[in-house]
Amino acid sequence: MTLAEKVAQLYGVWVGASADGGEVAPHQHEMEEPVDLDDLLHTGLGQLTRPFGTAPVDPALGALSLLRTQQRITAANRFGIPALAHEECLAGFATWGATAYPVPLSWGATFDPALVRRMAGLIGADLRRLGVHQGLAPVLDVVRDARWGRVEETIGEDPYLVGTVATAYIQGLESAGVVATLKHFAGYSASRAGRNHAPVGMGPRERADVMLPPFEMAVRESGARSVMHAYTDTDGMPSAADEELLTGLLRETWGFTGTVVADYFGIAFLRTLHGVAGSWGEAAGVALAAGVDVELPTVKTFGQPLHKALAAGQVPEALIDRAVRRVLLQKAQLGLLDDGWDPVPSALDDADLTDPEAVRGTVDLDPPANRDLAREVAEQAVVLLRNDGVLPLARPARIALVGPQAENPTAVLGCYSFPVHVGSHHPELPLGIELPTLAQALRAEFPGSDVVVAPGASVDGPDTGGFAAAVEAARGADVVIAALGDRAGLFGRGTSGEGCDAESLALPGVQQQLLDALLDTGTPVVVTLIAGRPYALGRAVDEAAAIVQSFFPGEEGPSAIAGLLSGRVEPQGRLPVSVPRSPGGQPTTYLAARLGHASDVSNVDPTPAYGFGHGLSYTTFDWSELAVEQAVAETDGELRLAFTLGNTGARWGSEVVQLYAHDPVASVVQPVQRLIGYLRVPLDAGASCRIEVTVPADLLSFTGRDGRRVVEPGEVELRLASSSTEPRLVATAALTGPPRQVDHTRRMHPLFTAHPTV
Repeated sequence: MTLAEKVAQLYGVWVGASADGGEVAPHQHEMEEPVDLDDLLHTGLGQLTRPFGTAPVDPALGALSLLRTQQRITAANRFGIPALAHEECLAGFATWGATAYPVPLSWGATFDPALVRRMAGLIGADLRRLGVHQGLAPVLDVVRDARWGRVEETIGEDPYLVGTVATAYIQGLESAGVVATLKHFAGYSASRAGRNHAPVGMGPRERADVMLPPFEMAVRESGARSVMHAYTDTDGMPSAADEELLTGLLRETWGFTGTVVADYFGIAFLRTLHGVAGSWGEAAGVALAAGVDVELPTVKTFGQPLHKALAAGQVPEALIDRAVRRVLLQKAQLGLLDDGWDPVPSALDDADLTDPEAVRGTVDLDPPANRDLAREVAEQAVVLLRNDGVLPLARPARIALVGPQAENPTAVLGCYSFPVHVGSHHPELPLGIELPTLAQALRAEFPGSDVVVAPGASVDGPDTGGFAAAVEAARGADVVIAALGDRAGLFGRGTSGEGCDAESLALPGVQQQLLDALLDTGTPVVVTLIAGRPYALGRAVDEAAAIVQSFFPGEEGPSAIAGLLSGRVEPQGRLPVSVPRSPGGQPTTYLAARLGHASDVSNVDPTPAYGFGHGLSYTTFDWSELAVEQAVAETDGELRLAFTLGNTGARWGSEVVQLYAHDPVASVVQPVQRLIGYLRVPLDAGASCRIEVTVPADLLSFTGRDGRRVVEPGEVELRLASSSTEPRLVATAALTGPPRQVDHTRRMHPLFTAHPTV
């Protein structure tokens, strides 16, 4: 290959990006430059950016258009190499008409990797049959500050939960033949004050013990074939320029062999936002040297600026060879370099490709199987935070449904769902999928009840003019469903989503005032949140009859919420992030050291209203008969314990057994406790099981004073808990022998074994 042909494999092209009428990537319109596809194709093309997710298009026609584009690309370059097509798939295939699944924060709330793996398999299958090769998901960032707008895109505030659920998602996507992309590597979610793209000030130990383990687990266990660098800089080093991170750690230590792709315009940001490059060509050279292989979403620095830098000897050609080898190897793995490669997507196998109108409408991306699984995920993700006995509702004669989320069909969607991400710029077009509102779902769930709707207020507006009607509806009802929460959007166009950061965790707009007015009526109030992050709820924590939390639960979310309220659906969700008691005092996380918790040396109490892992049920569980079968082990050994879990209630339920480690004395400051394992256990009424747990000493390792991971001898506590604030059984154990260093080959999981008891 000529140098020009090699470089052409290292960038994508975003055709029609300006046509959507709104920005869907940061600084999009500042970074875009006119691109004539025909001028580029004679040397080849690395990637096609979002052929389905840029503007509304019928899926079958989109597949036909992609086919014809691929035919042009392969015919124009002398090796016949096609482009790799990528799409967003954070909450489903982000294209018109595709299933809108719950957002990743809801995946975390399920505490069920197997369920998430199944969902990702369906998403991957839809991508692949339309000709898409790479999905830009999942997000493995660990929440450190819930004010950050992209919390909805994350899986939670604990690295073990994030790692296990993300790994399952990747396995599902990759099983369908789609390249999963781990993002954002690394530390993006720890930006100062929760502001998007703000600098990250964490030290190397926090990075190693909190931010990196999910990526480490995924690289080792998932088969992921791509990684996307983060936008941010950590202690002055932008991720896109960090050779120690992208090459030293990711490749040389962890053994990753796939591609590293740029977050959109991230290489150009080395010049414009970070100031570590003086020209576009220098930015390209810095990124290549660090280990970035592909510039996305479109050619900016890897075009003429890179060619000029190569000609001037400022960028070694060996860096081009290194990157193109990785890109071509991935294309070969996908079959794109096979003799006789067929560019026709499987969705068009039986179509008349000469007649676009005959193709239109022949691809269904939201079939019943998809919706059924979307419903299953949503039902398992909704969290019951509080219940004074009012739930499940006993056929109320009149329900007052009050709040801005009551009749908004897109209330359940995150910022990367197609109707919000792109469809919002095309209000003249239909949504493409069926999106029942919460009001419709409640009327279907309670056919004998009179459901009266009063919005009361908008999500984030200041107008309180609707309060009077809302209060009147509440006073005349048997129960109030307060439908509150967020509006997903981008770059300030919403209250949650990319670039929609919050100054505090107070409910947006006047929703807290509306909630207080409803509580004052004396009618039982069931707070129902549809949001992208946790919010403080003021008086409702103590005064509401019940609180139901959902995190943008997708197209089947209203049915799942209504089912939980009626009792048709058993509450199963557990909090992947803590719910604060007060809106200030951020950032906080359960994963804090002693000085990060409440103390008598500060008047700010960060104790949450509801801790990480919390979630109620309509049944009850008994934890008993703890036996520590191996209480002492060497630092390379195992601890073992067992206990009995029983469903003592009158209906089926599912408990999430959470295993936390507490290290009372260590050579460096440790979190008071951290999750090291969990198991979802379904039990029929009256049933019980004996659960055995094997805990490798490796799970108690942390980054020591010298920067290396170590297992230290000493006493430890193993807490079997229903949440981070609700320990059920506590076992004291000890590790003996010398300190032992471990690396990325260490054991990462406990072993749970459940045996039904008679």
